[in-house]
Amino acid sequence: MARALIIGAGGVANVVVHKCCQHPDVFEDLMIASRTLSKCDAIKASVKGTKTRIRTAQVDADKADEVVELMRRFKPDILINVALPYQDLSLMEACLAAGVHYLDTANYEPPEVAHFEYKWQWAYREKFRKAGLTAVLGCGFDPGVTGVFSAYALKHHFDRIETLDILDANGGDHGLPFATNFNPEINIREITAKGRYFEDGAWIETEPLAVKRKYDFAQIGVKDMYLLHHEELESLAQNLPGIRRIRFWMTFSEKYITHLRVLENVGMTSIVPIDYRGQKIEPLQFLKAVLPDPASLGPRTKGKTNIGCIFTGTKGGKKRKYYVYNVCDHQECYAEVGSQAISYTTGVPAMIGAMMVLKGLWRKPGVYNVEEFDPDPFMEQLNLCGLPWVEDSKPTMVD
Repeated sequence: MARALIIGAGGVANVVVHKCCQHPDVFEDLMIASRTLSKCDAIKASVKGTKTRIRTAQVDADKADEVVELMRRFKPDILINVALPYQDLSLMEACLAAGVHYLDTANYEPPEVAHFEYKWQWAYREKFRKAGLTAVLGCGFDPGVTGVFSAYALKHHFDRIETLDILDANGGDHGLPFATNFNPEINIREITAKGRYFEDGAWIETEPLAVKRKYDFAQIGVKDMYLLHHEELESLAQNLPGIRRIRFWMTFSEKYITHLRVLENVGMTSIVPIDYRGQKIEPLQFLKAVLPDPASLGPRTKGKTNIGCIFTGTKGGKKRKYYVYNVCDHQECYAEVGSQAISYTTGVPAMIGAMMVLKGLWRKPGVYNVEEFDPDPFMEQLNLCGLPWVEDSKPTMVD
């Protein structure tokens, strides 16, 4: 049995805590820590009937020395980072100083520029290797499960994967004119950035939301989806030998896109500070403050998500296609853990990844993306922990 320190107290952290507490044989002792202690206490109070001990603490994740001091008092075996991606590097530094394994769900992003890239975290490989510590990067759903799906496909269904399309569809409806299903700041920075995909050894950029397709998703129906840049493309391009093309697609309604374009046109999505009554204010930070907290959407969100990977390639000299995906119900997630499916599909894989490290199944010194580990025990836990997957050997392809 082991101890885990969970940094963050939003919707994803709520899911991580609840799911860890369903496995007290692995997670004996938890500490939830964030800037706002009351949020940590609320998560703790929401967990009923568990054998796992839960404690809470206040900490500033931007300050590595504060985190180190907390870890030296609590003595965790692993830090599960479900805070903001701006804080990844300070938390990795803290883990090195305190001798603690590390796991996150999103790659580091500099606060001053919307730039998703792994280079800053990959630079820590040798430090973690020398310290004998494991760092697992991007262990949510996408990135995360999509990487595990890719490793599983390569291990069991292909000798070589030639193309990969990652499809992320949210068929949920919260009934509000405009709201984001996860952190508004991160969500809007991601969507308004230029699209990017990998093909024939090169990276190709597109204008934001310029490439659109329709796809008929199981249990959701036909949705508009747009080509985006997403961080797992970068690691998968390196870790899937000989792959020719990787693309990432996410669905958005016309209403959502219209609101977003209006906000962008009037400057509300900008991260460049402006002067307002003698203060420097980032418009996007202000927009985040007036939009609904994603954690508050759980009770009102209905519908399902469908996230998966469509592969083409060869096996035994023959061409083949393979689609593996998960469908998750917003209301079922809320009934189980008090969070909607977007948080659930991120939080459950984070718990499973931590379980893999604590059990020694994914423990090797260094910094790794999830597709670099054995996918089989993780895939087994997805079925057992609320994210069952479906296979299709004849998927409809994205043109």
